[in-house]
Amino acid sequence: MPSFSEIARFDGRNKVLGKTQYGADFHLPGMLHAMLVPATIAKGKLIALDISPALQVQGVVRVLTGKEAPSLKPDIAYLGQTVALVVAETLEAAIEGAEALRPEFEKTPFAPLMTSPGAQREAADGLDVGNAEDALASAAIVIEGRFETPAQHHNPIELLGTVAAWSGETLTIYEGCQNSERVKAALAEALQMAPNLIVIKSESVGGGFGQKSPPKPQTILVVLAAKLTGRPVKLVTPRGQAFHISPHRPRSIHNLRLAADTNGRMTAIFHDVEHENVIGGMFRASGYHEDLARLYSIENFKATAREVYIDRNLTRQTRGTHPFPACFALESAIDELAYLTGKDPVQLRLEHEATRDIIEGKPLAPHQLNECLREGARRFEWNRRRPDPGSMRLDDGTLVGLGVACGIFGASGAAAETTLRVRADGSSKVMGSGHEMGQGISSAIANTLAQTLDINLDRLEIVLGDTSAGPQAATVGEGGTSRIVPVMAKAAQAMRERFAELAGPNPPGGNLHQQLARLKRPYLEVTVSQLAPGQDQSALDEFRKAGGGQARGFPDFSSFSYIAQFVEIHIEPRTGRIRMPRAVSIADIGRVVSPRTAKSQMYGGVVWGFSTALREESEVDPRFAGYLNDDLADYVMAVNADIGSVDVGFVDVPDPMINSVGVKGMGELVMVGTAPAIGNAIYHATGKRIRKLPIRIEDLL
Repeated sequence: MPSFSEIARFDGRNKVLGKTQYGADFHLPGMLHAMLVPATIAKGKLIALDISPALQVQGVVRVLTGKEAPSLKPDIAYLGQTVALVVAETLEAAIEGAEALRPEFEKTPFAPLMTSPGAQREAADGLDVGNAEDALASAAIVIEGRFETPAQHHNPIELLGTVAAWSGETLTIYEGCQNSERVKAALAEALQMAPNLIVIKSESVGGGFGQKSPPKPQTILVVLAAKLTGRPVKLVTPRGQAFHISPHRPRSIHNLRLAADTNGRMTAIFHDVEHENVIGGMFRASGYHEDLARLYSIENFKATAREVYIDRNLTRQTRGTHPFPACFALESAIDELAYLTGKDPVQLRLEHEATRDIIEGKPLAPHQLNECLREGARRFEWNRRRPDPGSMRLDDGTLVGLGVACGIFGASGAAAETTLRVRADGSSKVMGSGHEMGQGISSAIANTLAQTLDINLDRLEIVLGDTSAGPQAATVGEGGTSRIVPVMAKAAQAMRERFAELAGPNPPGGNLHQQLARLKRPYLEVTVSQLAPGQDQSALDEFRKAGGGQARGFPDFSSFSYIAQFVEIHIEPRTGRIRMPRAVSIADIGRVVSPRTAKSQMYGGVVWGFSTALREESEVDPRFAGYLNDDLADYVMAVNADIGSVDVGFVDVPDPMINSVGVKGMGELVMVGTAPAIGNAIYHATGKRIRKLPIRIEDLL
């Protein structure tokens, strides 16, 4: 398939006109408003809750406690855990009612931090390939370092919003989520309902980044409130509460040893990691090595890992997930090795191109990481770099540093099915499977259809995130585009072939809509399905049942997306103030399906990478196990003034093994490698190796 042309954002016009509706935008007749009541202790038990003060507030209709909602447990596991829900005629009354309640608690000791007494440690799965211990013992050079990444919170613009409405025995939920099928399944189990009586509508999501992947604890509460009151109910969780009840990136500590010979040939890695978790948490420490071990050709790799159980809210996948912190450690160590051996940091990486998956013992699908490095170095003008730390300055004394680092993220495939209908009246409709979070999945669908079919894109309806229209796959782990685009391409080709059968050797003129009208055919419809390599009918059955069938590993090969990040850092020598006037980011994501939205994601990755490297940290108050900076004023993030010129690009080469279009994923990848590139640039500017994030001014003074 040839390269895809660029089209405008499919969802752009409605967003600019204010027509896009997110979960909390739905206002239903007779709707009530709700507000959560949080626990004010970190650990213990709820022993008393007098709801009468809330019921005395004018407009309050009902207060839900553990009596009505079994999910409201008396055992408190973290600060902010919901203990009640106040439902009122207005939002103001709901807030006043919630603030009027004074729950009584019995406190027990808690462990707020990894370093706290009582923080329990448990070994997690590791990895041992080759003989890393012998290679490290006999190595001419061993780079050792302890690297830290902080707890950080997702902060999508759309808050956690839920609207629930009952119509007889049928339940409809409007909310922004990344996995509407899982929300549906969780509600069906909790309510003991038939799944076909539950509809989740998540047509547009105002950012997710992993926060909106698991079912929200608030959803079942809103549903029960709507059931008990007989009216629709809306809840929008304030950001300060969301910090304490929604999942976040855990703090992690990486102890890394990197072995090499005197020429800089890397021979072994030992990677030991521990991170924050809660008992029962699904984000596991064993994941940090899985992509890292495949990034370069290094045959000996040993990894050990530990969970450190603390008493705070749930940890979860955050954009970049495991590879982001892990690559900060490895790419910083590789940069240190380059200086020690006198090797150019780009050339050192070029010499370690991986062709084999050392974990699975399978070949890697053809990839373009080295081309990303070469193209990035060319655009960045890497050859102007002077190798010695502190050797580059501006006329006013500003220190200049250039840094490079790479990133990796696993590519995946999955079973999928779609129905496409093209009408003679000029409209079309396609049933998609996934969620539009602003990342551009709808644009990718539209552009895929447009490559094969001459249809009116301005009258194309793409159904996403709506469980009433068909199974909805989770949009996580950069698997959305790679799952949906191949089946869309197959549907477009099937539609073209169906029309050719209908029209015969002499088709009428015009686009497909006009041709159907001239043939007196009101519409044509096709339904097609697709399997990923190595899958069988059972995967398609799983998809049809609940949007499942995801596959990351393939039986005969492994596939990954790659990125090379280049940054220029300026440091004011008296204050240590850091600026990033320039960045170049080049990615290998296979075939680029939607160039415009792909570039947008790349820009976002650089911005978030800068933000995580130099700004973001969730500050924990150990006295209460709560977050001190739980709003957008105090949770410091990058702003426009922080970001200089950003040049992004792609090595637009399809992966011939992963699917018919050759498309891999990119959503998670785009920020991986930015933090070590920035750290490496800071070392080049100052000669100081900073091994923790975020890097602050005080680290440079």
